[in-house]
Amino acid sequence: MRTPIATDGRLDAAAKHPGLSDPRYLLRRRAIASLARGHRVGAPSPRVDYTEAEHRTWRTVHQRLWNAQREHACRAALDAREQAPVPADHIPQHAEVGLHLRALTGFDFTVAGGVVGNKRFLGSMADGYFHAVQFVRHPAVPMFTPEPDIIHDVFGHGIHLASPAFADVYRLIGDAAMRVQNKDVLQMISDVYWFTLEYGILDEAGIPKAYGAALLSSAGEICRLRQARIRPLDIRAMLATKYDISGYQPVLFSARSLDEVTTTLDGFLSALDDDSAPRYGRTAEP
Repeated sequence: MRTPIATDGRLDAAAKHPGLSDPRYLLRRRAIASLARGHRVGAPSPRVDYTEAEHRTWRTVHQRLWNAQREHACRAALDAREQAPVPADHIPQHAEVGLHLRALTGFDFTVAGGVVGNKRFLGSMADGYFHAVQFVRHPAVPMFTPEPDIIHDVFGHGIHLASPAFADVYRLIGDAAMRVQNKDVLQMISDVYWFTLEYGILDEAGIPKAYGAALLSSAGEICRLRQARIRPLDIRAMLATKYDISGYQPVLFSARSLDEVTTTLDGFLSALDDDSAPRYGRTAEP
């Protein structure tokens, strides 16, 4: 499934986050998420009338993230954001984002209300659709969200999908997910997706630079890349590495270029079939 992401915090911070306990916020979040009920992939996303407070949260995060990305994002991500639909003054509607992305790479946002199953979430990328939510994180903690919100989706995946090179990686993953049915193999694809398109980094002149969407959308985590244990890009190592969905990632995988990421993923994904799990030491849960 599309794993929840907690950026800029640890498990204890996530547990105490007002976004998980504020009744008024939860009512608003549920109302926005409910718009995705029964949504067909590729159908137009419903419009959300964001409040001024929600737009203010966006502007607060935009100011800090834009500066953090400038210092810590890789060149490919910085080049992509020059074309990306990331306005400084307001939360964009899905239609606004999609119109822009379709002209650049053929991708579009399709609405999600929250967690989406692996087959649908990953497989939709083959057809040029990325499941994105519409609700906004709690205003009291604008630099931390215990789950993906529209800031994560636009600042992370929206930047990616403005780049043909990144869009090709999404399609590689989508094609593989469409081809298989086995849940264990789909989870393998999801795990590799996590360590690359969500949390991947590149080595640029010996300095770790972020390209993963979760890093690009986290003002705190993108600034502390060197504090993680950085390992060379390796599919088997990724599949054997546990990850922390509730806070900073203790292990990150680094490639020398986006081309290396694409080539490595292509070699792994193109050979996958429904019988692949045992070859990687992955077995079905009871």
